[in-house]
Amino acid sequence: MQLDLSRALSIFIDNFDIFLNGILNTILFAIVGTVFGLLIGLVLGGIKAIKIEESDTLIIKVLKKIGHIFTSVYIFVLRGTPMMIQAVFFYYLLRDLVHWDMFTAGLYIISANTGAYMAEIVRSGIQSTDIGQTEAAKSLGFGNMQTLFYIILPQAIKNSFPSIGNQLIVNIKDSSMLNVLSITELFFQSMSIAGSNYSYVETYFISAILYLILTSIAYIALNYFENKLNDTKVNKHMDMCA
Repeated sequence: MQLDLSRALSIFIDNFDIFLNGILNTILFAIVGTVFGLLIGLVLGGIKAIKIEESDTLIIKVLKKIGHIFTSVYIFVLRGTPMMIQAVFFYYLLRDLVHWDMFTAGLYIISANTGAYMAEIVRSGIQSTDIGQTEAAKSLGFGNMQTLFYIILPQAIKNSFPSIGNQLIVNIKDSSMLNVLSITELFFQSMSIAGSNYSYVETYFISAILYLILTSIAYIALNYFENKLNDTKVNKHMDMCA
């Protein structure tokens, strides 16, 4: 079977509204999953980065240990299982309890899944932060939690921006796994169109091109913001030197 470009163009024009709906939902899931995944990652990464100090009371040590165990299990399970399986499992497991629809479930699941990856990104960013920053904060009277949230985390986010941005691109593609819940993202719409016209090669060719366009736009936008951040750092450094 060969690719017929004129047939592909005809399919795209005839089904433009359907493809557009899939694109918009894909963008929605990617952005929501990345933003809320980052918030989850900040919490989990922060908890995992908290060290158990000798000066801590017994109850504080126990709470920190429980936090470490919880975050480790969360990250291990959600990174170690496919999001497609997570979507089906958690949707049916919690459906009678929370009475959610498939679309809402998809938003929660992609956010929770992304949070596991973001937690490791944040943890890595925290560990890459200069130890001198912590020592300087403590010399100014900052406590451990104040140092973490006001000094370390903001720098960790800046250091991890490329990885955080890359997760957005990953989510644009991985949102296709949510088709298992019959969510009308781009891949689900492509399957519906291909099933009605039997032009599988041309339809999935269009789908691939659309995914490529979305990820390329995200890549260009992220590079722009990353360069802005780098320019800001350079300007601040020059001001300090002056």
